Amino acid sequence: MAYLPFISSFLSFFIICTTLSSATTIKVSLSPFPHHSSSNAYQILSNLATSSVARAHHLKHHNPNPNPKTNANTNISSSLLKTPLFPHSYGGYTISLSFGTPPQALTFVMDTGSSLSWFPCTSRYLCSQCTFPNVDPAKIPTFAPKLSSSNKLVGCRNPKCRWLFGPNVESRCQDCEPTSKICNQTCPPYLIQYGLGSTGGLLLLENLVFPHKTFPDFLVGCSIISNRQPAGIAGFGRSAESLPSQLGLKKFSYCLVSRRFDDTGISSNMLLETGSGSSDAKTPGLSYTPFYKNQATSNPVFTGFYYVTLRKILVGDQNVKVPYSFLVPGSDGNGGTIVDSGSTFTFMERPVFELVSKELEKQMGNYSRALEVENLSGLAPCFNVSGYKSIQVPELTFHFKGGAKMELPVANYFSFAGNKEVVCLTVVTDNVVSQGSHGGPAIILGSFQQQDYHIEFDLANNMFGFAKKRCV
Repeated sequence: MAYLPFISSFLSFFIICTTLSSATTIKVSLSPFPHHSSSNAYQILSNLATSSVARAHHLKHHNPNPNPKTNANTNISSSLLKTPLFPHSYGGYTISLSFGTPPQALTFVMDTGSSLSWFPCTSRYLCSQCTFPNVDPAKIPTFAPKLSSSNKLVGCRNPKCRWLFGPNVESRCQDCEPTSKICNQTCPPYLIQYGLGSTGGLLLLENLVFPHKTFPDFLVGCSIISNRQPAGIAGFGRSAESLPSQLGLKKFSYCLVSRRFDDTGISSNMLLETGSGSSDAKTPGLSYTPFYKNQATSNPVFTGFYYVTLRKILVGDQNVKVPYSFLVPGSDGNGGTIVDSGSTFTFMERPVFELVSKELEKQMGNYSRALEVENLSGLAPCFNVSGYKSIQVPELTFHFKGGAKMELPVANYFSFAGNKEVVCLTVVTDNVVSQGSHGGPAIILGSFQQQDYHIEFDLANNMFGFAKKRCV
């Protein structure tokens, strides 16, 4: 293919440049997670905690190029697309998507906190620090552009190039005459950070193929080098290059199966509803809260996040009284809550986390702190429950604008750490990765807390819906 020499030179460049209230407590019978020794379980928890905090740090502080706000295709007839969703020990949930002519099926991490979709690409693909359970970095499946008759490199003057690089990208088309209508220069290489991981490559236009529907000229990244990214990313954010925007989705929904920090073969379905226009119909049984569009100009990336308005947090029957500045974005765009499937554990800025954790400690005062396990797992607080056949845990409830309440199952915010002697809160703060001053979203609702919920992103009506549901 004509672009392979350019990929080779980019690869060289990339390698150089990257290196207890009685009415509101839950009685839980003790049954530890299987499959892992204590030491391995601590390491897995520590990795997930570290990556969740690093992910939060990235979402809160990175500053990419501005993107247009929408690209909905209003000419797509209504239809329902379905794809299985699998959990993985490295903290993500994956779907299978097919690109190209003929189609090539690949695995993608479903990510509502970013927008560009990309796949590992070409025989030159390299992935560093990608040794995860059940992942061989040398055998990661890749997309082969030379086997597809429908792939095209994105030109520097193609409007879709601007989605990633902003309206002034044409000034970087140095090989094109300003007055020339023909320019063969490609869109610049991309480099994207995901907390602890990153990826880089070139933009392609390619067919995205579902069993009964094909979406031509879908903008997708052809990544040739990555760090800590064991699969491609399917970007479900709100920006123009996202999968929902390019497909013109009216809504998408999923139900995350309970994860036991392993790679189970059990899956649930992700549903994508395409079509033009809006519908007032709500899914029966779901509680809804409106999305909040953060319009702050201080950081355009905020417009790509799914913000919801969290009114209060209850531990047991106690309102922890989170300051308003953390619950709602200010004029600078900082603060507020986003929903992010790419984060494993929910993140709270330290002032919010301390309010929640101190109230938990107060209500669980009968159990001693397991400080050694906290140091090993990266989670806190952890409690020693050795000798107990059951434990009393306060409920953790999120109250959202509009009256929607998310009363979390205890398995969604407490986890056994390796055995049945210690349980830990699976909410993190910036105690693992140093973070600067307050900025970006203050609370990030991660996938671990979304388990066993039917989750719906109603894009046509700008609503976030949810209801408890056994996903398997």
